[in-house]
Amino acid sequence: MKILLTTLNSKYIHSSPALKYLYGAAQKSGAQIDVREFTINNDDDYIFGELLSKEWDVVCFSCYIWNIERILYLAENLKKARPRVKILLGGPEVSFDAIEVMKKNRFIDFIIKGEGEMPFPMLMRMFRVYDDTEMIFQKPRDMFDDIDDGIAFDLGRETGGSAGLDYSLLLGYTIADIPNLVYRHDGKIYVNGEKDPDDFENAVFPYTYFDIPQDKIVYYESSRGCPFRCAYCLSSIEKTIRPLSLERVFRELSYFIRSGIKQVKFIDRTFNYDSQRARDILGFIIANDNGVTNFHFEICSDLLDEETLDVIRRARKGLFQFEIGVQSTNQKTLEAINRGGTLERTINMAKRLIDIGNSEVHVDLIAGLPYEGYKTFGKSFDDVYALGADMFALGFLKLLKGTSMRDDAEKYGYIYREKAPYEVISNDFISAKELIRLKKIEAVLDLYFNRKGFGRTLEYIIKTKFAGPFEFYEDFADYYYEKGFQHVSHKKEDLYRILNKYAESFTGDGADGCEESDTAFEGIEDRSFGFTGHVRGLLMQDMEDTLNFDAIKKFVNKGWEI
Repeated sequence: MKILLTTLNSKYIHSSPALKYLYGAAQKSGAQIDVREFTINNDDDYIFGELLSKEWDVVCFSCYIWNIERILYLAENLKKARPRVKILLGGPEVSFDAIEVMKKNRFIDFIIKGEGEMPFPMLMRMFRVYDDTEMIFQKPRDMFDDIDDGIAFDLGRETGGSAGLDYSLLLGYTIADIPNLVYRHDGKIYVNGEKDPDDFENAVFPYTYFDIPQDKIVYYESSRGCPFRCAYCLSSIEKTIRPLSLERVFRELSYFIRSGIKQVKFIDRTFNYDSQRARDILGFIIANDNGVTNFHFEICSDLLDEETLDVIRRARKGLFQFEIGVQSTNQKTLEAINRGGTLERTINMAKRLIDIGNSEVHVDLIAGLPYEGYKTFGKSFDDVYALGADMFALGFLKLLKGTSMRDDAEKYGYIYREKAPYEVISNDFISAKELIRLKKIEAVLDLYFNRKGFGRTLEYIIKTKFAGPFEFYEDFADYYYEKGFQHVSHKKEDLYRILNKYAESFTGDGADGCEESDTAFEGIEDRSFGFTGHVRGLLMQDMEDTLNFDAIKKFVNKGWEI
């Protein structure tokens, strides 16, 4: 029996650790399993053709908010094309309402809820033992009336000697005994009992059976669970933290370091939940640094301490990336979403980490949280922008299945999209139009702040024309969209021209009534007069930091017109 493990990743550079964990867990089952990864950018017909290509008997999909709609579409059509194929779904998008998913989608045969390292190999072992997928619904002994001297007869096929299979002993369970499994049989949906996840230490290292991709991000998990109970996060559902032993973590990190890959991204929900453990891992990476590999961590800044900052100071520039989810600086909002820690310490320690200067630091805000209106969000924006982080991600609340925020949707007047990713449309504190305006701000923030190369110019415009960063990005986003620039993708050099045009809009005469500066190099300060001229000078300085000599020369020859 042939089995496929597959998913659709959100980008080509992403890979699926879930498939690797499941493949490793199922190796002892003896099942013939293939693994294929696609992306949401692949054409439906291409993916569909690949799913049909080898006539797999069972196709298993790993489901998340970014791929669930596509997976349901593909799985339904796969079932139409090959009615006898069995469809198995797993992952967070089907774990919290498995029965409803099965009712709405009659082409689904199985759903595994929660972590799959225990139930998946049990089910695969059944598929391995029974050549016909329908036979798994029978008890093991029902199939074998003649078992004699270690010889088992499997539908007339004989396996003898010491290698013979007494299936009742081999399995010792029926499909009803597989924990966390929901399945369909004879038109009915059956829900098995639940069981706590297996010891994480027993999970197979994901790259035991897979080569490390040199052109993709490698995801690594040194712990599961989270100490916090953030209302919007799936990690809040798990009540415990389950770390791997440091000995194992060091061994597996050494494997990555020897491979010379570009980036290892820890997917631990709060890497520094245990400060000493975090320091041990950071120190190990520093001591074994290969000069190439970069390590990314999600941390809670209010858990940082002096000892941890001292360890980080020892790292080479670029060795570490840290992501800090501030989410809001409105205290009432933080209380409503169960964010622990002290806001003042969160901001202070984040700033201290950024000021060390040798690590790239990303900070996050979430729009659409309770008690966060448009104006209060603007304050949160300014507070976080002032940290001076390398990346500033402006996200939008998603009411995920299984979270308390989704359960409390009515309490806060949430209206949200019914299909994944369940993004908020409005609530009692912020309107749909205001959230759309924040979407526009997010777009220009990504183009001009996160893409780098505009630092001097942005700082000058904000300081001379606006009360703060949010007011600037609000105004610039309005300009950008009113002029229709969002309809076309722009080269980096055109973004400089657009920002220059925006600066000209403050005077309306193109040069603030002063002499223009068009030199790419010397004398910028001397030749720049007035606001617009000074902006052009700063834009040229920013370009020198970002574009190569030939690109700047071409820019000067073409001029400022967009």
